[in-house]
Amino acid sequence: MTQSTDRDARHAGDTSRLGRFFRHRLWDEADVRRVLPAAALARLSARVTESELRHGGEIRLCVEASLPISYLWRGLSARQRALALFGKLRVWDTEHNNGVLIYLLLAERAIEIVADRGLSRRVSAAQWQPIVEGLRQSLRDGQFEQGLNDAIRAVEALLAEHFPSQAGTPPRNELPDAVVVL
Repeated sequence: MTQSTDRDARHAGDTSRLGRFFRHRLWDEADVRRVLPAAALARLSARVTESELRHGGEIRLCVEASLPISYLWRGLSARQRALALFGKLRVWDTEHNNGVLIYLLLAERAIEIVADRGLSRRVSAAQWQPIVEGLRQSLRDGQFEQGLNDAIRAVEALLAEHFPSQAGTPPRNELPDAVVVL
């Protein structure tokens, strides 16, 4: 009986893994462009630029259709992908360690916000949760651009509170503001 249960659990895990693999293979960059056309991406990039005039932090926005096959094969999560992209996009590489990555994985409707240590020391997980929940609701309603705009606005408020712009000092733009589409 125990052996059968273990086998059934392994089979269920394989089925789930296979289902996840196929779900991700159904999504591609064209799906990102469908939910966020070029004009929407340009407006979001401009919104990041505008936001960074109000604080000393850096915001990166990344929208990915599906996880790479290597992530699916190893059973890695959207969080693990977001952390890898946090490094790859050099969000960690700011003078005051106050970069924030807002990551959206369309295939799973997964949302991850990764903040560098300078900001994460000052903002609790509970403070990030309403931002994630607001974005999640917007995605359910099909309001991708609006949800991402609201998330940028909320992150902006946290950055402005903890890293306000310095009067008389021109803003530094340490990272690109364009939305990363993968």
